[in-house]
Amino acid sequence: MSKQTIALVGVPTDIGAGHRGASMGPEALRVAQIAEKLRARGLEVVDRGNLHGPHNPWLPPVNGYRHLAEVTAWNQATHAAIHAELAQGHLPIMLGGDHCLAIGTISAIARHCREQGRKLRVLWLDAHADFNTATITPSGNIHGMPVACLCGNGPAELVQIGGHVPATTPDVFRQIGIRSVDEGEKRLVREAQIVVHDMRSIDEMGMRSTMEQALAGMDDDTHLHVSFDVDFLDPIIAPGVGTTVRGGPNYREAQLCMEMIADSGRLGSLDIVELNPAFDKRNQTAKLAVDLVESLFGKSTLLR
Repeated sequence: MSKQTIALVGVPTDIGAGHRGASMGPEALRVAQIAEKLRARGLEVVDRGNLHGPHNPWLPPVNGYRHLAEVTAWNQATHAAIHAELAQGHLPIMLGGDHCLAIGTISAIARHCREQGRKLRVLWLDAHADFNTATITPSGNIHGMPVACLCGNGPAELVQIGGHVPATTPDVFRQIGIRSVDEGEKRLVREAQIVVHDMRSIDEMGMRSTMEQALAGMDDDTHLHVSFDVDFLDPIIAPGVGTTVRGGPNYREAQLCMEMIADSGRLGSLDIVELNPAFDKRNQTAKLAVDLVESLFGKSTLLR
């Protein structure tokens, strides 16, 4: 990968989540030395600090959505910040925050790709499909809805962020590590024909074949975005998330996943979301996330 500037953008909110604490994620990643570790890899890193937005009022859902106005404000700010970094030729890393913020980042990246005439591929590393809607959501928490919103299935306030509806189409997504999908959501995922590599398929095929499929078909005109929900990882190694689901990728599987993304040479942007220090033990999950991000930027055992 040619040397370019990496821009860290903190988005400290748990506005879309069901537990408090993801708002502390950006600082936990900084404590785990994300900037220093990437600089040690010879990369230029600027830390833009944190975006600002409304506080979390912690209210029940209204018409199937919790905190819709506040979620919209945070995502508009995220969209603007990420789009500005891409316009400068930077590689943005969004330090979340909960996963509703991917509406802001991915709508910005999709907008940038339209402006540049490039194709988009999104690797969605997550225990959850995040394809819920107001009518089927069990909780109203918008962190379970970002993929649906990006594909045009959601409230106008969120669907229209970025000025293009839908912001993306289901075919740009490759979901990896999925193992928790709500009943109504299963039908929507199938109807949308999203490519899902769930844990069963990873168990059967192995991570190498899974990643070969997920990365296939990209070329020099493809912008690769990785949306890394820390609950993608097995909670035995990553307890610091609000929505743990047993049976996720282990340390070596996660490393292989990141190393193969690095080998593709296509990484153009990254989300790190749902890190919740309130559930963590001595910041171990943040340290693991940073370790994996180092691999995403080319750290390997041997010179390759």
